Amino acid sequence: MGRRTDADQAVLPIGGGREEMHAARRQKLFELTLPDNLKEGITVHFAKRFSDVAKILF
Repeated sequence: MGRRTDADQAVLPIGGGREEMHAARRQKLFELTLPDNLKEGITVHFAKRFSDVAKILF
């Protein structure tokens, strides 16, 4: 997966996170490192069925 850094080795924002995750799976990579700017104000949930989503939403 192509991770971008600048001259100071700072991790730059990514686009297409969903596609990045699918590409990682295809390459048998099961850990992701995301830019630090995504840390605040976001919670990640995983779901298999809508009932899983409903538990989170309601």
